[in-house]
Amino acid sequence: MEHGSQPTDGAEIETLAQFDAQLSSGSLVGCYLQALDLTERGDALLNADVTRAVFLGCTFGPGVEAAIEARGALVFPDLPDLPFEPYRTGLYRPAELYAGLERGYRYTLDARTYRWWRHVGTQRSLTSELAMTLHDHAITEALDDLALVGAVGVMGGHALERGSAGYAAAAQLGRALVADGHPVLTGGGPGAMEAVNLGAALPTDVDLEPAIVALAAVPSFHDAIEPWALSALAVTEGQALTGPSYGVPTWLYGHEPPNVFCRGSAKLFSNAIREDVLLRHASAGLVCLAGAAGTVQEIFQAVTPRYYASTGPIPPLILVGVEYWTTTVPAWPLLTALAQGRPLAAGIHLVDDVAEIPALIGPVSPSAG
Repeated sequence: MEHGSQPTDGAEIETLAQFDAQLSSGSLVGCYLQALDLTERGDALLNADVTRAVFLGCTFGPGVEAAIEARGALVFPDLPDLPFEPYRTGLYRPAELYAGLERGYRYTLDARTYRWWRHVGTQRSLTSELAMTLHDHAITEALDDLALVGAVGVMGGHALERGSAGYAAAAQLGRALVADGHPVLTGGGPGAMEAVNLGAALPTDVDLEPAIVALAAVPSFHDAIEPWALSALAVTEGQALTGPSYGVPTWLYGHEPPNVFCRGSAKLFSNAIREDVLLRHASAGLVCLAGAAGTVQEIFQAVTPRYYASTGPIPPLILVGVEYWTTTVPAWPLLTALAQGRPLAAGIHLVDDVAEIPALIGPVSPSAG
């Protein structure tokens, strides 16, 4: 559902304005209401048809919750002792994930949620499973609501250091893709992912070089996350991150901090959902920079539907680094063997220079979407 449009029967309601618009019809039948403070809407709720309405993490005035449940509504209450909000209505902002960083990374929402995940990962319960499932559903839905057209996914390893030639090239790639009208999606972490998000996020009339030079003073997050994150936040000061730059990180790899160069971060608990979300939204193509097991997983997860495609255009799958993907991690020989005699063969590419990539993907069509 697009935010700002009037909800209808069975729709999702995430703002009080949407709630009031729906109530003008007198019915909430089958609607999903999420994270709303309805303490001032008690009379309206008591007079509305709430049959099959689902209330997720909403707040009510005295007696209202029991009354609407008795009339056919389903109320999911707040879940206790969570560092995160399971009933979110939007993606994370970098400032939200890093709130409290001045005291140390361990005090941030990102770090506190990771510690919670590590605990419940070995002591799972119905409450924690429900909380994570609701959270990941809300995040996935928030990304869907963006309706990204012509998005390109760029995968790559976290080990790529700031200040390296590869980092600068990845940043230029992010900028070039956005210049052709493509929203950019990465895994949302450090290294190559950060570089691509940086290039995609900063306005195209802003010189990338000063940012790249400033970030090089703290090459990696491995020694300490605080200076790494603070140096990136300093780059964003006074700069609007206007480019369509998005990240999809996961707390499964919570030891890798999220980068701050995303307009929105779709951070998830489930890595399986994360990979599906990344590849599903990368409708215009997938670019794989040098990476390890995670990147290899993404390559072959992306290949499967392309392998079985019999008709229609196949979004390009582009591997960057001839020596790397043929010798160091020989994914390319396997790809070419799979593609032989199939439409897939025309959709896979191996290049050494990121400057070749925009031409292989092409600009977003003005009629797209």
